[in-house]
Amino acid sequence: MRFQSILLSLLLSALAAAPAAAQRRQASPEQRIERLEKQVRQVQGRIFPKGQPVDTAGFSDEPAATQASVTNLITRLDAVERQMAEAIRSSEENGNRIAVMEADLARLRADQERRLRALETAPAAAVVEPAAEPEVPAPTRPRVEAPRGGPADEPVLASDSGAEAAYDKGFRQWAAGQYDASIKSLDAMIKAYPGHRRVSWAHNLAGRALLDKGQPRAAAERLLANYRRDPQGERAQDSLFYLGQSLVKLGQPGQACKAYAELEDVYGTALRAPLRKDLPGAKSAARCG
Repeated sequence: MRFQSILLSLLLSALAAAPAAAQRRQASPEQRIERLEKQVRQVQGRIFPKGQPVDTAGFSDEPAATQASVTNLITRLDAVERQMAEAIRSSEENGNRIAVMEADLARLRADQERRLRALETAPAAAVVEPAAEPEVPAPTRPRVEAPRGGPADEPVLASDSGAEAAYDKGFRQWAAGQYDASIKSLDAMIKAYPGHRRVSWAHNLAGRALLDKGQPRAAAERLLANYRRDPQGERAQDSLFYLGQSLVKLGQPGQACKAYAELEDVYGTALRAPLRKDLPGAKSAARCG
């Protein structure tokens, strides 16, 4: 009985002490917050060993997107897309215009080359000079000598025949794209027949050969020298015109416009018909005012 009494008293004492221990184990909210803060500081000390993060780390003061801001952004994107579409359309239209202008210019140049070649190579008997264009120089005469002792419509001097043949050789080489050989033949003709009427033609054609072979600076010097040497030469007008073409190739459209203006001022109504026809297109290409 005594043992049972002692066991009962010990059990009662344990039951009385259990709530007190439970109360000690159950921390208050403040204690729990302090414990959490201590743990966070320990974690921050490991993550940020050189110092604590700023107070606003992990937070954003920017407000969340609203319906109005989204609508405004969509409107601005639509406006940008419309502007890009308009810019692309304008670029395509400008490209088409430039292509048309380049095609027209190429046709003008081809027609000019064809007509000039026909004038320089056709026999005099096969060319009918229009009454309204007396300024067009007479083309090359056919180099057919009358039989010895037979009649001839016109006496042909040996020097004149040689100069014509020398010039025609240079012209044929130029027409075949043999520019270096053409320039060499034309220079030889100029040296051999310095006073011949074809000298103006030879200088001009040599300048054009330089331009065609991709040497616009040398071409400009040669053409300008021919114009200044004999402004009344049969191809001085052409040299001044192709001087403008060379200056355009050199990226000097302003100087080209001055050459075209001098061409009109100096020759006026005496300007050859082919040049008069091609001059507006050349001035347009150089953007002359």
